[in-house]
Amino acid sequence: MLRLLVVLLLNLSLLWPLQPAMASGSYLEKTDYTLTNQSDADFSGQDLEGSSFAGAVVRNADFSGAKLHGAIFTQGAFAGSNFAGADLSDVLMDRADFTGTNLSGTNLSGVVANGSSFAKAEIEGADFTGALLDRDDQITLCRKAKGETRLSLDCP
Repeated sequence: MLRLLVVLLLNLSLLWPLQPAMASGSYLEKTDYTLTNQSDADFSGQDLEGSSFAGAVVRNADFSGAKLHGAIFTQGAFAGSNFAGADLSDVLMDRADFTGTNLSGTNLSGVVANGSSFAKAEIEGADFTGALLDRDDQITLCRKAKGETRLSLDCP
């Protein structure tokens, strides 16, 4: 019973950052895009650190050069979006769709991406250091990775 309570509290603590955004600029007070449709939106160069895009539909959006450190992308649909040069470090992106995205030069260090899809994603110059990926995704990404990207993926 105690074990179940601990698991429940841990899961609830993960949802805490999903509270609606406040006006000031602190890390946990960013805009909440949870379960919204932001397809074709222009987020390029914006500071979206700690924001939530959980369950959002964000297809063909432009995040190039955006600061998204610590954001939540869980179960989001980002197919065809441009993340070139963005900071996605420490982003929770489990079960998200990144099919056909541009991740060139993107910082993906420390991301948690279990169950995500990176099919046909462009990854040249991306940094996956310390990323938590499914083994199958890692193998698929390693097939196309070169240079520093290949090293950051711990490719054989």
